Amino acid sequence: MIEHLAGFGDDVVAYTCHGRLTRTDYTEVLTDIEVRVHRHAKLRMYCAIGSDYAGSGADWVWQDWRLTFATWFRWERGAVVTDVTWMLWATRFVGVLFPGQWRAYPTAQASAARAWITETAPEERPADTP
Repeated sequence: MIEHLAGFGDDVVAYTCHGRLTRTDYTEVLTDIEVRVHRHAKLRMYCAIGSDYAGSGADWVWQDWRLTFATWFRWERGAVVTDVTWMLWATRFVGVLFPGQWRAYPTAQASAARAWITETAPEERPADTP
């Protein structure tokens, strides 16, 4: 199951994953990303993954990768928040290969991940602010 998270800007795709993901889950997230990519030059992602995450069917992986390549250079930064050890390592490894900045945070640091995702980038700040 994927739940959309509130309280983020329109340029942030934010959700949490629990249990086994369904085709409907993927369709909703992919649609959300496609809509937002038409409104913003760059997107950010905040993804919290619960300890009960059980993955998805292999047939949906292609949909995920297809959109990943279609939006490849549109990602400014992304944060994965989880206590699932292999996902922390995978995010750190794959994040080096993806454009933009990608970070992995343990669940105890969710507020730091959220702050990083929502902070204004230096080039977006008005000239009179530090």
